[in-house]
Amino acid sequence: MADSPYVARRRVRLAIRRARETKGATQSEVAEAMEWSLSKVMRIESGEVTISQNDLRPLLAYLGVKERAKVESLVASAKLSKQRVQWWETPQYRELLTPSIVQLMGFEVAAQVTRYFCSMVVPGRLQTPAYARAIMETFAGELTEEAVEARVRMRELRREQFLSPTEHQDIFVVLDESVLHRQVGGADVLREQLEHLLDLIGAQRIALRIVPFKVQSLIPMFATYEIHNFADGGEILYRESDTLDEIVEDPEKLRRHREIFERVWIGAYDETSSAGLLKDHADALR
Repeated sequence: MADSPYVARRRVRLAIRRARETKGATQSEVAEAMEWSLSKVMRIESGEVTISQNDLRPLLAYLGVKERAKVESLVASAKLSKQRVQWWETPQYRELLTPSIVQLMGFEVAAQVTRYFCSMVVPGRLQTPAYARAIMETFAGELTEEAVEARVRMRELRREQFLSPTEHQDIFVVLDESVLHRQVGGADVLREQLEHLLDLIGAQRIALRIVPFKVQSLIPMFATYEIHNFADGGEILYRESDTLDEIVEDPEKLRRHREIFERVWIGAYDETSSAGLLKDHADALR
């Protein structure tokens, strides 16, 4: 899969952060030396904004990155990171979404392998429109009506993008068995959602396993996260709880979440048994 602007941006900002830490400089010191605001440095390192080629070259020189091949590689990545605005970056969405969700959508379309770990509901990218709306409407007291509508539409567009015949990612999904019983939006909505998952399994778009109640101790309660791996060896973790979310790149946290996923995957029903459970529950809701 071709490199994406978000993966390129990630490569640049991680290189900047590593170089700053190697130099022993703080973000405030970088801001002062470059005559930038502290918020600009923080936003560049967090991935919220891109850095121009004209800003990158003097910054790398200040940070001690002088090897020509490395500098040119990072400048090329910075150029790629600024290519065309995606739909989720337009004001109608960006202003109503968290910075982490905006970054996530760039990462998920570039990932080669994705692991979804959900103990409460079906992961957002795999949700049917009715299921997504039922979930988003539970946040009506915390999010504005406009924000709810933007997130519902966002999930529809993410699903459409995922279902594109040009997409070829390895998707692994772990669901707690309770998800099959939780009638989000009512019986008909849940049935449609389960049947959609069965269609994805039948088309070999996802590999899905269900964690039975009897091994509930394997599930860190209420945990929801996803791990995305890229062609360049990079990896990110996205975690969310209620309306709070974050992108995590700490190697130790990534390792721990990978281990949790693998442990639960091994302890869950296999794919055939899991598909059978999905079908049984869908049929029972008719």
